Amino acid sequence: MTQSRPQRILVVRNDKLGDFMLAWPALACLKSAHPDNHVAVLVPTYTAPLAHACPWIDEVILDPGGAAPQRQQKDLLAQLRAAKFDALLTLFSTPRIGWLGWRAGISLRMAPATKWAQVFYNFRIKQRRSQSQKPEYVYNQDLASSLLHTLGQDMPTLAPPYWPLPDATRDTQRQRLSDELSLPSTRPWWFLHPGSGGSAVNLSVAQYVDLAQAISAKLSTQPKWVVTYGPGEEPIAQHLVETLNAREVDAVLMPPRASLTDFAETLAVADVFVAGSTGPLHIAGALNRPTIGFYPAKRSATPLRWQTCNAETRRLAFSPPTDDAAASDMSRIDIAAVARQIADTWPTPTAPEETPCNR
Repeated sequence: MTQSRPQRILVVRNDKLGDFMLAWPALACLKSAHPDNHVAVLVPTYTAPLAHACPWIDEVILDPGGAAPQRQQKDLLAQLRAAKFDALLTLFSTPRIGWLGWRAGISLRMAPATKWAQVFYNFRIKQRRSQSQKPEYVYNQDLASSLLHTLGQDMPTLAPPYWPLPDATRDTQRQRLSDELSLPSTRPWWFLHPGSGGSAVNLSVAQYVDLAQAISAKLSTQPKWVVTYGPGEEPIAQHLVETLNAREVDAVLMPPRASLTDFAETLAVADVFVAGSTGPLHIAGALNRPTIGFYPAKRSATPLRWQTCNAETRRLAFSPPTDDAAASDMSRIDIAAVARQIADTWPTPTAPEETPCNR
């Protein structure tokens, strides 16, 4: 295909942190398709710091949200009109964003063909995401591929990590955490995130205690457990640390971080990251850290649908036995069996690094 001129592309994923991190593979494709493509994102204030850190994003536009005063809505519309975007790609379509793109005069407006919001888009891609037949990030990449084809650009083939941090940044974070917590360099650092962010079911603290104890007993080199937490979750994390230590499992609480980006970059030093299907799990996936995720069995939230975007050899996922009546009952997960599988899969700290994708 003959390469077209560079394009100004606006991508919208203006909801939760995990959803935004699963947009990074698509953003990587859009930016890598042409050296001079300009990729902008419309995001809420909460995820904006990570948008600024994303190597595939050239411009961050803040979405005040549908409940914002009319003055802010008008300012956003004026900003989009002035930007003169060639294309709008909405990864999760809503009537408000579709109407906004139409009024902003963006000539190519693409979104999944779902709900009545699609009336505002002139390119609609049938995906049937509700069937959860693919990972969310693959659905996003499919949309990016359709957009690039429409724009006359080739879809690049990329591999994890989709957040390729410089080695110097990772080394600095590792030394910093080692100094703060006196972490031994000879033992693997297993990060454990017991919080749910209020949006995902997760294992209980008691289950995480049993899991960490069982894993520690099965590994030849004892891990150092670093417990992380999100806003409002520190008491849960502190309780987990205290309970683990009472069970003679070596655990510490990660020190607070000044920003979401600082927290995210700290996760880059994890030898393994363990969590429910939350934003931090998907940050670790974008960084290509080995991940262990716990998911409900219901179709809209399965391990396949919300799979992390790290390399296939670097992820494990577990959920309760399939049963529509108890799909979200995480107490039905066999912790002893999970610990055995984890120990058999990762008897040493980590698998070899994958080749980063290049811009």
